[in-house]
Amino acid sequence: MKDFSFVTNSHPAYIESLYQDFRKDPNSVDPDWVKFFEGFDFAVSNVNGKAATTAPVAGGSTSLPVNDDQLAKELGVYRLIQAYRKKGHLIAKTNPIRERKDRKANLDLASFGLGDADLKTEFYAGTTIGVGKTTLEKIVAYLQQIYAGSVGLQYTYINDRDKAKWMEKEFESIMLQPLSLEQRKRILQKLNQGVIFEKFLHTKYIGQKRFGLEGGESTIPALDAIINVAAEYGVQESVIGMAHRGRLNVLANILGKTYEQIFNEFEGLAVPDMTMGSGDVKYHLGFRSQVTTPGGKPVNLQLMPNPSHLEVVDPIVVGFARSKADVIYNSDYDKILPILIHGDAAVAGQGIVYEVEQMSKLKGYYVGGSIHFVINNQIGFTTDFDDARSSDYCTSVASIVQAPVFHVKRRRCRSSGESIPARCPLPPGI
Repeated sequence: MKDFSFVTNSHPAYIESLYQDFRKDPNSVDPDWVKFFEGFDFAVSNVNGKAATTAPVAGGSTSLPVNDDQLAKELGVYRLIQAYRKKGHLIAKTNPIRERKDRKANLDLASFGLGDADLKTEFYAGTTIGVGKTTLEKIVAYLQQIYAGSVGLQYTYINDRDKAKWMEKEFESIMLQPLSLEQRKRILQKLNQGVIFEKFLHTKYIGQKRFGLEGGESTIPALDAIINVAAEYGVQESVIGMAHRGRLNVLANILGKTYEQIFNEFEGLAVPDMTMGSGDVKYHLGFRSQVTTPGGKPVNLQLMPNPSHLEVVDPIVVGFARSKADVIYNSDYDKILPILIHGDAAVAGQGIVYEVEQMSKLKGYYVGGSIHFVINNQIGFTTDFDDARSSDYCTSVASIVQAPVFHVKRRRCRSSGESIPARCPLPPGI
């Protein structure tokens, strides 16, 4: 995906010459402009009483009147759409605690040569987002809903055009689809499990170090959805790595470790499992199990043990996944899914995360991709993000391998005040 402002800021004569090149040979023009020219056909028949030039319709010999000012406005709307796709995540409502920091997204109408007076004007640029010729007001509302709502998407740094277009199409489609009743019930069920588990531990074992998941309970339905969807696409095993916070909840409500086993560890009655950790503290322990998804698919799950140096588990997880894929699944990396769960401060602050990412596409380390799930608890290592990193996001490291990033808001339940997940689309293959 490219930023076309260097073209659209040029003289209309240049746009006309670009169009003439398109008429002679569509392959000589950037594919985005091919869609642009084909979609509009320069069919602006309402000249509004202004002087018009004549432009041939794409693929034909018919000429239609074109007004330079109208053309400039159309291009401005097109630039607006591209800008939302590229920078909408900067203004998305993803922080439930406070207003987003101003990241200079510059998505106001004036930045594109438009104004409030144009809101009721219909533009052909709406065809590029599937809403047809419609008013600027409706185009902006659509863009706000898709790209500046409760989910922000970063993907425009992906160089592979087919992948970027697929991501764009899937995201714009899925964000308009309501969750089914069954999906809502499943989310509520898993969320309730996570919340009640934390409340019980806080009541029964108050004062004991347990690294609770309070404020991040939506992790449980999110992980559940990731594993269930992955199983439908042929994943037979998932290797999970995470730090301490939320570990007991994930063990109980994702891997199915029994409450008896977990409570025995609190009481000091458990026998250490030397194959999955020394048992030095309960929040370092690993666990393995087999679960059956709601779709009837069996999935082997394994949570790796890890020490207090939080992100050191990352290369262990991907190394373990690579070994199992090569030995058990005949190097079919689509059969095993590594999932790495991070805290926001740790993923930005520990260099081992970058090391794992930059090696991930090398032949000797490739595992077919992994999902990184980052829990933002607003204060990492007792430090506000303004004092913890230089990048806009803790996930900025993802851009080095051109991995898309979903920024998802936690919403607040009006009746109970508990945390519930916002709509988080994970298209197949991501």
